[in-house]
Amino acid sequence: MLKKDFWYDLPKELIAQEPADPRDSARLMVLDRKNDTIEHRIFHDLPEYLNAGDVLVVNNSKVLPARLMGVKVPTGAVCEVLLLRQAHGDTWECLARPGRRMQAGTKLSFGDGSLTATVDETLPDGNKYVTFQYDTQTLYEKLDEFGKMPLPPYITRQLEDQSQYQTVYAKELGSAAAPTAGLHFTPELLDTIRAKGVNIVEVTLHVGLGTFRPVSEDNIQEHQMHTEWYCVDDAAAEAINAARASGHRVIAVGTTSCRTLEAVWAKYGKIVPCSGTTDIFLYPGVELHAIDGLVTNFHLPESTLIMLISAFYGYEKTMAAYKVAVQEKYRFFSFGDAMFIQ
Repeated sequence: MLKKDFWYDLPKELIAQEPADPRDSARLMVLDRKNDTIEHRIFHDLPEYLNAGDVLVVNNSKVLPARLMGVKVPTGAVCEVLLLRQAHGDTWECLARPGRRMQAGTKLSFGDGSLTATVDETLPDGNKYVTFQYDTQTLYEKLDEFGKMPLPPYITRQLEDQSQYQTVYAKELGSAAAPTAGLHFTPELLDTIRAKGVNIVEVTLHVGLGTFRPVSEDNIQEHQMHTEWYCVDDAAAEAINAARASGHRVIAVGTTSCRTLEAVWAKYGKIVPCSGTTDIFLYPGVELHAIDGLVTNFHLPESTLIMLISAFYGYEKTMAAYKVAVQEKYRFFSFGDAMFIQ
C-alpha cells in the first residue's frame, strides 16, 4: 500500500490543544467489527462495553519532562536539549538545538546552573550524546525541577499542569511522549471497570519520539520503524493467558500496549514474561494475534499509527470511520477524543 492511501482531510480546529476536563468526559466512538456498527458515546461509558473476565492492558510508562532550555558556556547563547534515550549512566542520546553549533566539547548550563552538561559526540542522524552533571541524587530530580514536557509539535500551548500529559497509572519513567489513549482514564473510572470483574494489567513500553516521525517512503512496506524498549512481567503474562484460555477478551489501551503484545507474540507465538526492544510495524496485511479489542485516539494522516488501526479494523472501515469522526467534529490527536474497536 502507498502512504497516500492513509491521507484524510482534517480541519485545523479539530486538533485538540488541551485535554478534556474531566479526563473521561472526552467523546468515544465505538466500532463493532462483527456488526459493522458505529456508536457515539462518552468515554466514561466504556465500562458498558467491557465484560467480566476481560483483561484491559495499559502501558504504565511515565513521560520524562525531558525538554531542557539552557545556555552554552561561556557564550550564554540559548540552546535546547531533548533527552531521548539513556545510553549509559548519565549519558543520554538527545536532540539538540542549534545542533550545528553544539559540537563535541560544548558545555551547557540549565536552570540555576546546578545542572550542567557536556556534548560528547554527534551521531550520524544528527542526534547528540550528552553527559549530564548535577548536585542531586538523580538526574530525574533535576528534570522535575527544570524540564518541560516534550509535547507534540501540533500542540502549540504549554501546559499549566504537566500532569495533564501523564496517565493516572504512569509509574515507569522513560517515555519521550505519552501513551495518550490512557489519558482518558480517571481513578474512579478504573475502579468502575474493576468492579465489573475486568482485570486491569500493566505492561511497559517507553514511547520514543519516533512515534511522530513521518513515513517518508511512498511504499509503506519500505518504512523502518523506530525501536522502543518494552517489558511484560509475570503477572501481566499470567493474566492475559488466563483470560485467553477461558475465552475472554484481551483489550489493549493504546497502540503502545498493542505493539508490546504483538511484538511478544511475533517472537514467541504466545505471551510470555520478557523484556527487550521492538521495531514491529503493524499495517494492513499484517495479522494481529494478541488482542481482541483496542482503545485508541484519532491519529495523524499517513502515520504508522493509523496504519496500525487499519491492520486491526480493516483499511476501508478505518478510513470511513475517520471520515465520520471529521463530520461529527471529534477532537483529534494526543489530547483528542477516543475510539474503542471491539
